[in-house]
Amino acid sequence: MAVSEVVVVTGASAGVGRAIARAFAERGARIGLIARGEDALVATKREVEKLGGRAIVLPLDVADADAVDAAAERVEREFGPIDVWVNNAMVSVFSPALDMTADEFQRVTNVTYLGYVWGTLAALRRMKPRDHGTIIQVGSALSYRAIPLQSAYCAAKHAIKGFTESLRCELLHDESKVRLSMVHLPAINTPQFGWSRSHMKRRPKPMGRVFQPEVAAEAVLHAADNDRRELWVGGPTVTAIVAERVVPGILDRHLGKSGYEGQQTAEPTPRFRRDNLFEPVNGDHGAHGRFDREAKRSSLQLALSKHKNLVGYAVAVGGGALALVLALLTS
Repeated sequence: MAVSEVVVVTGASAGVGRAIARAFAERGARIGLIARGEDALVATKREVEKLGGRAIVLPLDVADADAVDAAAERVEREFGPIDVWVNNAMVSVFSPALDMTADEFQRVTNVTYLGYVWGTLAALRRMKPRDHGTIIQVGSALSYRAIPLQSAYCAAKHAIKGFTESLRCELLHDESKVRLSMVHLPAINTPQFGWSRSHMKRRPKPMGRVFQPEVAAEAVLHAADNDRRELWVGGPTVTAIVAERVVPGILDRHLGKSGYEGQQTAEPTPRFRRDNLFEPVNGDHGAHGRFDREAKRSSLQLALSKHKNLVGYAVAVGGGALALVLALLTS
């Protein structure tokens, strides 16, 4: 793809979105940066330009469909036709479902699911008439296998998968060359665990093996350059998806026992902890969260899957993944 590609990234101010913006900047892309926090977006813009790209700061809430469409219009007016649109913005609540309010469920749905829908439609309105472009949905292993304490977030990730599959069929019907790709991630070390709303007594943490956001960015760039329906990132993602297809009931019981402890540190939740559910947390929080010491900087599974057919790879590791899950659940 040409170095002058035009890219839009939602949730670009921190975490995975910040890492994705940096990765595209390193190849000279012109990038529309979407998020709510203007200060952090300005910091991201400085990084993009230092790395050799160009950027427009677009502070908005992806739950606002009109604002998302207006941002797409501005990007095309200033940078030209959008080549790649990356939907990544999200919010979550760590809580048993019964302890959540209707407003909290609605807000997670509006951002984490409908924000993807509005971004996809804004991109598609411009890409489809040109018969060119790629839309990438940053998904999750949780798009296939839900876990406790994040019911609204898991539901939104499942919904994104369903929406994308339906839309892909429509594009195939229309013989469109616009590409849709889903990049399913494992636990990633981002600031989300420091600012997602939580009703738990102890601080949230990523569950299972943790990867740095640059691993996610590497996968997104691969999806942008290659016609990949889905890209599963990291061994834990493959394990979760394969095991869900084979032993879902066993996973239910296992996660019922381990999912609470597995998503909380030993530290108590601060009494006046701020969260970003309805308003952004001020300041520049960067791409990484609090778990640098344990987060892995690369994924052998991703390196292999970039060079092999994903289905074939999943079949090859499926037996080992299932054996690992069964060993864990019966130990």
